Amino acid sequence: MAMEAHEIEALIRASFPQAKITITDLAGDGNHWAAEVIDPSFKGKSRVQQQRAVNAAVRSEIDSGKLHALALTTKAPE
Repeated sequence: MAMEAHEIEALIRASFPQAKITITDLAGDGNHWAAEVIDPSFKGKSRVQQQRAVNAAVRSEIDSGKLHALALTTKAPE
């Protein structure tokens, strides 16, 4: 039950419509992903707060087992 990059991006974009989102398949297997999310709402928030917010956006897919691994990089735009 692997996910595709556009599905992960859509989940994140639903919560962060202004974000610049880059999704990378780390292993070529559709199960191990990295996401870079740059969003204005992250300004003034710690990295932990930023990453918790993104994790909340994809939580349903993680809990269902459809999204196995997602490494996050988050930041506010400069």
